[in-house]
Amino acid sequence: MYKTHSASPKKFGNHTSAFKTKPSFGGGTKRIYSNTSRPTFKSGGFKSGGNRRPSSNKRSRGERIDFSRFIKKGTHVEEKPYVSKHTFANFPFNAQLHKNISKAGYVHPRPIQDQSIPTILEGRDVFGMANTGTGKTAAFLLPLIEKVAKTRGQNKREMILIMAPTRELALQIESDFKNLAFGFGMFSVACVGGLPIMKQIREIKLGVSFVIGTPGRLRDLIEKKILDLSTCHSVVLDEADRMLDMGFRDDMIYIIGKTNKERQTLFFSATLSPEIKKLTEQYLKNPAFISVISGETAKNIHQDVIRTRSKEEKLEKLHEVLKKDGSDKVLIFREMKHSVDTLAKELSHMGFKVGGIHGDKRSRERIRILDSFKQDKINILIATDVAARGLDIPDVTHVINYDVPQTYDTYVHRIGRTGRSGKAGTALTFVPA
Repeated sequence: MYKTHSASPKKFGNHTSAFKTKPSFGGGTKRIYSNTSRPTFKSGGFKSGGNRRPSSNKRSRGERIDFSRFIKKGTHVEEKPYVSKHTFANFPFNAQLHKNISKAGYVHPRPIQDQSIPTILEGRDVFGMANTGTGKTAAFLLPLIEKVAKTRGQNKREMILIMAPTRELALQIESDFKNLAFGFGMFSVACVGGLPIMKQIREIKLGVSFVIGTPGRLRDLIEKKILDLSTCHSVVLDEADRMLDMGFRDDMIYIIGKTNKERQTLFFSATLSPEIKKLTEQYLKNPAFISVISGETAKNIHQDVIRTRSKEEKLEKLHEVLKKDGSDKVLIFREMKHSVDTLAKELSHMGFKVGGIHGDKRSRERIRILDSFKQDKINILIATDVAARGLDIPDVTHVINYDVPQTYDTYVHRIGRTGRSGKAGTALTFVPA
């Protein structure tokens, strides 16, 4: 059994502060808030230079974190359910799109969907602040599918570009697109590294309406004169803050610069850093600002630490946690790639159904393991931070930080994989005794 440590929760960040100055988005900004959290804009901009490929300099330095910040008693909060202004049936979508929405089981829009969809349908630029798992993929896919369907009826060719930080998120978005665009005869291509580029080139040449990809591969295809974005009038940057964290700033700017200047631009991010603010000022025109961020960590996630003195004790205590009732679907984070493989072997020898993903694994292998976890063929997934970025896996009961994260921001991102859609979740962090 692991011991529970009690500590009074601290208030983190500035998420409860209000705007003190009017944000300079280059025009009037429509402010739409859900809950009471309002991020504060701060001055600042990009540093000069920047890496084309992801950089890990920031992570290697890390930061000194007070372990008490990893302890917070989870509370089941009977919050008043969000009352949406619309139902999906109210949205002015094509009849086929309404059929696909019903088939997907959507009835009442989630906050980001309720507030974003009408604004996107109006053709306005949007900056949406939302965590992963809040329904933002459908928030931008549905109105953009409708947009393409309408322009095709007018014999116009419309291309949609969606950029995501990782191949897993890009593939997930494409999977959602295929379900929601069923019956329209619209085609998509996932332009991600690690998968055969020739297949992607063939699909682009055959003609696609939706290009969904990661910055590195998208830039490669543009430079090879394969991908022409001059007819792209709609751009989505999903998890824009993560793309910046991973060192994709130059690629993002290069790719956006290749799209049509008369475009609709949609940014989605979990944070509003100075870098993100700079991008919004540069690329968004009179945007609607929509925030559904409710805080740094969900109230329904029980957070605790497990103190250990040795590697043997650490593995023994992990075994105890995994054997407990309720540890049904567990995501374990490790810092190093080889550590993922080592722990996966150790847990497999103990009889657990386990898989591991990291950057050195082939894309197809990562996709196979992720699918096994989503389909409950394995119930434990071990991953590095980069491999797990952007994953949206339902019903994760536990997130375990087997290695202490380098930064508190990384910690918040990790534990956000559990406690989704109002369900209870548990986050445990192993720390030295």
